[in-house]
Amino acid sequence: MSLLGKAAVAMWWSVRPEQRAEFGDWHSHEHFPERMSIAGFRRGSRWTSTTDTEGFFVLYELEQYEVLTSRGYLDRLNAPTPWSTRMMPHHLGMVRSQCRIVASFGGGVATSLATIRLSPEAGREAELQTRLSEMLGTLAQMPGLTGAHLLVTDTPRTSLPTTEQQIRGKDGAADWIVLLSGYDAGTVERVIAEQLSPSTLRGAGARNHATTGCYALAFTMTPQDVAVV
Repeated sequence: MSLLGKAAVAMWWSVRPEQRAEFGDWHSHEHFPERMSIAGFRRGSRWTSTTDTEGFFVLYELEQYEVLTSRGYLDRLNAPTPWSTRMMPHHLGMVRSQCRIVASFGGGVATSLATIRLSPEAGREAELQTRLSEMLGTLAQMPGLTGAHLLVTDTPRTSLPTTEQQIRGKDGAADWIVLLSGYDAGTVERVIAEQLSPSTLRGAGARNHATTGCYALAFTMTPQDVAVV
């Protein structure tokens, strides 16, 4: 899939089994429509982990980086609905990154997605960005794949804990993020294990200990969908 816009919010968290049914209802029927009603939000997608029975990945694609500090977005973050207030404590181990989209290749909406959270070696940032962009541009054209993207966390300097964050507790943040999407889950997993393996990433300029996750699409929405929800 191609990413829409120039910025994104990328999030990982877990939901315990006893909360998952209500979480799916809330997230699909209230939370996504609420977010897609904010000016500058282009698409939201929720992905279910294929290796962790409690894990989720959620991506909001934004028209511009400035949407992250817009009044419309901050007003929602600081005034959660009663249902949101009840659900926020069930977002466990939240990692939430406000990102710039550095490179994006491909098109369409995929069914499978892998995420890699990594960091550059000191002094090798430019080298890693160049190497990753080259690799991702090639990978996005492979059979079985639909897109490959690089996001870099850039938390707004004026960012303060919002009401939603205070309810959840302290959020973590990723550094650099690679997204690899496809219509064949086996191909996505194989590319992550081979062409984007830890040793390959280290050779390109990344530190050790990258974190990888594999996901299946659960739900997606754009602003055009809100009127018919």
